[in-house]
Amino acid sequence: MIKKAMILAAGFGKRLNPLTLNIPKPLLKIGNETLLSNTINFLENYGIKEVVINVHYFSDQIIEYINKKKFNLKITTVNEKEKILDTGGGILNALKFFEESFVCINPDTIWNLNYLEELKKMENNFFSNKQKCYLLIVNKKKSFDKNIKGDFNLKNTLVTREENKNLKYIYTGLQIISPKIFSNIKDEVFSMNKVWNKLIQNEELFALESNINFLHVSTLDIYKKLNIK
Repeated sequence: MIKKAMILAAGFGKRLNPLTLNIPKPLLKIGNETLLSNTINFLENYGIKEVVINVHYFSDQIIEYINKKKFNLKITTVNEKEKILDTGGGILNALKFFEESFVCINPDTIWNLNYLEELKKMENNFFSNKQKCYLLIVNKKKSFDKNIKGDFNLKNTLVTREENKNLKYIYTGLQIISPKIFSNIKDEVFSMNKVWNKLIQNEELFALESNINFLHVSTLDIYKKLNIK
């Protein structure tokens, strides 16, 4: 079973300005819980023992928050002090902490306990089929934010991304990664889309379709609506 995970928490959260002018997006609250603590608690409930969190924007606030909360997991922060490395670069920069395959998760999805079963299915499929990267994606129809654009299409479990086609599926922010997929990358700053596109080209990117309604803190308007919900 996977015991390590990475939380991507370095971003600027510009679409939530002015809220994120003084606080990093992962520390915004839905109800009484921050997005970050919700994500950490979800990982703990799954059985994850160690978490790596990359930080950049208001990194001191996130580090202080983690130290004060005293979570039950072992948490290591990787500070991208000089410049933000984007999603792919952030993972590559922290790869020394992961000898084996690991969970990678975004904290701006509201993870509830229903996702535990789906993550277990992902892990079973990932290892039984000896895959390199396995995503959790959801049909746009299940998204609370109806303006969000699709990222992929799905053919059985094979992820596709054809140009000029309606992309019906959204990336939820949850994936399982083998460190091997970064072996030939020399860039320092890059998006995970660079890695995914190469895998798609080789028909090596797979996904599970989520059956859970997708609640994602995408914009200021959506954040306000989710807090009223």
